[in-house]
Amino acid sequence: MIGHRMPECADLIESVEKKLQDLFNTKSRVLISSSSGTGLQEAAVRNCSDIRVLNCVNGAFSNRWRKVTDANGKLNSVLEVEWGQPIKPEDVLQCLKEDDFDAVTVVHNETSTGVISPIEEISSAVRSEHGDEIQILVDSVSGVGGARLDFDGWELDVVLTSSQKALALPPGLSFCAVSDGAMEKASTVANRGAYFDFIELDRYLQRNQTPATPAISLIFALDRQLDHMAAEGLESRLSRHLSLRDKTISWAAARGFSLFAAADYESPTVTCLRNDRKIEVDRLNDFLRARGFIVSNGYGVLRDKTLRIAHMGETSESDLDQLFEAVDAFLDMPNGS
Repeated sequence: MIGHRMPECADLIESVEKKLQDLFNTKSRVLISSSSGTGLQEAAVRNCSDIRVLNCVNGAFSNRWRKVTDANGKLNSVLEVEWGQPIKPEDVLQCLKEDDFDAVTVVHNETSTGVISPIEEISSAVRSEHGDEIQILVDSVSGVGGARLDFDGWELDVVLTSSQKALALPPGLSFCAVSDGAMEKASTVANRGAYFDFIELDRYLQRNQTPATPAISLIFALDRQLDHMAAEGLESRLSRHLSLRDKTISWAAARGFSLFAAADYESPTVTCLRNDRKIEVDRLNDFLRARGFIVSNGYGVLRDKTLRIAHMGETSESDLDQLFEAVDAFLDMPNGS
């Protein structure tokens, strides 16, 4: 362990900052927070809106961002679509006509439903109609590192992610790329808070520091993992995730499971299956735990109605083969389904 004001820590943060910029495809700053992604959801709405936020909701985590917006006293309107469906550009534009907005929140990869939304198209539509007047705020907690994202090319303002999903690190860190436009907006917003103040975080980052003590041990792990990801190559990593997704979908279809996600919007990192076979998911997991595996039950209102299989981070085809073999063994039992 090293002290967070020691030069060795500054060197460490400088190292990871350059690698994070490559990961996010940006020349802008990437802020580091010792929090979950929810903390940076709060940061985004506190720093980037003082008029009205359009919260785009198509699952549990996009709905959490709506709740965070409410909890911070920000005026907001909600675009809600059926869970399992993506957020679409035309719907966003229609909602933006209904009031004065300065920010839009949208989840890139909705972990609760296995749906990926077309962020590039959404951003292009918003920029075409509204220029830089509206801040485009993106939660990519289960996207970055596993699904394609181009912060600069897509002209986004804030993209946040967490350490424990496609980056395959322990939980406890989150990161957000922040555009110059978002920083300019933040400089005009009162009551940005203390812990998540973009201006203060950026001021310290210029010295390769954080305002408060960061999770240094996790940043060491981040530095190592970003090197590992770079060695694999981003394009290879993205292709691997797509291959794992397709393998999972093929296996599921052969076992009589249908997808919860709308066609053409299936997540590269997590597949959400309808529980067509009426499996007791908790009983399935009791069986799988004894063999070193687990799948996720449906989230919130989708509990027992769906099950989710993650195929992100360092997951390999061999990992999935072993998981599928174990699930097949359960399904073949007299009371397996």
